[in-house]
Amino acid sequence: MTNLSSTPSGPVPTGAVGPAPRTAATQLAEATELHALVMQSLDDDQAQEVVSIPLAGKSNIADFMVIASGRSTRQVASMAQKLAERIKQSGGTARIEGMTNADWVLIDAGDVIVHLFRPEVRTFYNLERMWAFGEAPETPNA
Repeated sequence: MTNLSSTPSGPVPTGAVGPAPRTAATQLAEATELHALVMQSLDDDQAQEVVSIPLAGKSNIADFMVIASGRSTRQVASMAQKLAERIKQSGGTARIEGMTNADWVLIDAGDVIVHLFRPEVRTFYNLERMWAFGEAPETPNA
């Protein structure tokens, strides 16, 4: 008979070893796989102007940030809903913010953060420039 101890998540066999801790290499591999799923989903749904920004080593919030546009609020909402479903089907989690108006929808999938915009809203917030970290030189005003 197995001895059980109680934890907040339920009974666990004593002496049982939990999942191995995620190494940095494992985490990056999982993030890269999730990133590929995100990119394929956006391509399937005909997202426009898809930009992927690698954040590994630059920020602790995620390993990748993906920014894309939809032609309308309906397309933005549809892309967000399908992407969240695909992430969940692959075993991940996805939290969604902004579906009410669908001008700017944020999908937090853990290692990958996705921003879906209507084109006008994307131009206004210009997230690509904020996360460029000086990689592209600013153009002087003429």
